[in-house]
Amino acid sequence: MKLRKLMTIITLASLVLSSCSPKAPKHSAEAEALLTRLGKIAATGHHMVAHQDDLVYGTYWNVNNDGTQDFKRSDVLSCAGDYPAVVGFELGEIELGGEYSLDSVRFDYIREASLAHYNRGGIITYSWHCRNPLTGESAWDVSSDQVVKFILPGGSEHEKFMGWMDTLCEWLLTLRTEDGALMPVIWRPWHEHTGGWFWWGVDGLCTYEDYIALWKMTYDYMVGEKGLDNLIWTTSPDVRDTLPVEMVEASYPGDAYVDILGIDCYWWGGEDVKAQTQNYIYKMTSSLEKLTALGKKHNKLIAVTETGAEGIKDHEFWTEGLAASMEGFNAIYALTWRNASDPAHVGHYFCTYPGEASEADFKAYTEREDVLLLGDIQEF
Repeated sequence: MKLRKLMTIITLASLVLSSCSPKAPKHSAEAEALLTRLGKIAATGHHMVAHQDDLVYGTYWNVNNDGTQDFKRSDVLSCAGDYPAVVGFELGEIELGGEYSLDSVRFDYIREASLAHYNRGGIITYSWHCRNPLTGESAWDVSSDQVVKFILPGGSEHEKFMGWMDTLCEWLLTLRTEDGALMPVIWRPWHEHTGGWFWWGVDGLCTYEDYIALWKMTYDYMVGEKGLDNLIWTTSPDVRDTLPVEMVEASYPGDAYVDILGIDCYWWGGEDVKAQTQNYIYKMTSSLEKLTALGKKHNKLIAVTETGAEGIKDHEFWTEGLAASMEGFNAIYALTWRNASDPAHVGHYFCTYPGEASEADFKAYTEREDVLLLGDIQEF
């Protein structure tokens, strides 16, 4: 176990105040406990390792092909000797009522893996690439700029969409611990809305007002109607070259509807990998500076809700890119995207795996004092 600096009484007091703002979503006791835990982590200036789909597949394995489903396998575990503190899962296509997510993972496996990680003392986060309710195509179908308007109350697709919401909620209501309580989840709907690649994007696909109405409608139904007060509501705009604060503020649902302010920021492309890493550091640090200011303004925790470098071309990305970007900020975690295992996505990996060229650097990253794996967060 890594040594930790003791927090002062003043820090703890301010922490409790920040995580229990009177202008905050309604929470169950379990969700409040998770928020308090996250606040304690934030106060240290350390951040948690997080990985998407970590327990259900890796670059060279998939739980669908395993003889048993005990959800003990993990690329992070194989390389770092411990599980990530946070594991993310994708619920896209659950609205259709089928057995598999858009990443070809059985929803019952997602449930079982989530509860297994939670019972180990870990934290779970979910995203939702909901299909286009107007066309039935994927979340990336941006053929119409009227989709959000059509699913709001009074719109032609409202009833259909609410049926999809009901299917989502009924599944979320099965996330019960042994004592019957709903497992707390960091919930990240309608993400990367500052872009124009999802049908809910405010960059030409819906107005700020309609996006806010969509978020509030989602919250009111999930929490008010279905009783899902175990959710930690998290925004996650894409940063572009740097966080577009004006767009984020204009589309902000309000303090009573948000718990965590996040950003999605990736290392992308280019033959000069070191130059791209420097560009990534600029995007991350400039965005985290702005996000920190927003967090203080709205009294919210902050996080890096998606990040990583596809194919990890810079073999020192972990220490020279990600760690360098996170220093000096109080972001609670950094979630690297998935390690796809299917033949159609060869090279689509964002975390290391055994034998991958950045494995040693990843190990050095996870051994830093300010980087937390599953075992490290048990004291919080």
